[in-house]
Amino acid sequence: MTALIIGGSGFLGAELLRQASSAGHIATATFNSHPPKGSRGAWHHLDLRDARQIDALIDTVAPSVVINASSGDADWSVTADGSFRLATATARRCVRLVHVSTDAVFSGADVHYDETALPDPVTPYGAAKAAAETAVRLLHPTAVVARTSLIIGDGGSTHERIVHELAAGTREGVLFTDDVRCPVHVTDLAAALWELAVSSAAGVFHLAGADAISRYALGVLVARRDELDPTLLPAGRRTDSNLPGALDVRLDSRATQHRLSTRLRGVRQFLGKG
Repeated sequence: MTALIIGGSGFLGAELLRQASSAGHIATATFNSHPPKGSRGAWHHLDLRDARQIDALIDTVAPSVVINASSGDADWSVTADGSFRLATATARRCVRLVHVSTDAVFSGADVHYDETALPDPVTPYGAAKAAAETAVRLLHPTAVVARTSLIIGDGGSTHERIVHELAAGTREGVLFTDDVRCPVHVTDLAAALWELAVSSAAGVFHLAGADAISRYALGVLVARRDELDPTLLPAGRRTDSNLPGALDVRLDSRATQHRLSTRLRGVRQFLGKG
């Protein structure tokens, strides 16, 4: 199988590449600014705002599957319109597409969200990702839309770095006690994405961990695993801040889990109960 990973220089993209190599897949990846230092394999610069560049890359690589693991943050031209362009290009060529989405498409009003829940975003990023989902599902009906939550690893994720910086006093801010998500380990997430990629599955899938936990409690687990003093982590409430965003969003992944052999572990398992 030949795979093209959009956003291969990111945290999830790097794990997708690692697992592709282990499985014997031929994988090519894209980067936005520059490829990771010391990276091997075929890398291509890609600007998702450029439809001609997307078309040319897909024609050059001729992948059997494209996994869009790019972020784009709240940049509508990249996150929303770029996904539209990618869905159009892959559908036209009958190339399988796996689109990675996020729990940010939900407001938190209902707390628990299964795969049938309709997006109701409250942030620009969530709105862009929700629009991307709509584009993918409309233009590429056989594609996979995989929503996930906070992605944790063995030290390399953004959240883990924040915990270390807060404990060291080199970063300002707090970890919210009222901001709840269902973190997933990057190896579980990548394995599940590959499982979906090589299948004939289509539609919306939830790939989040089994445990709901606040960002502060997650930080404490990371600190204990890494032998940091958890009392050094400043706590606060999102409701007391001016930051927009949902409070309690819990992706219900049970229906997806029943279809997968990959187990989506809960954060208390892969970080330890402490």
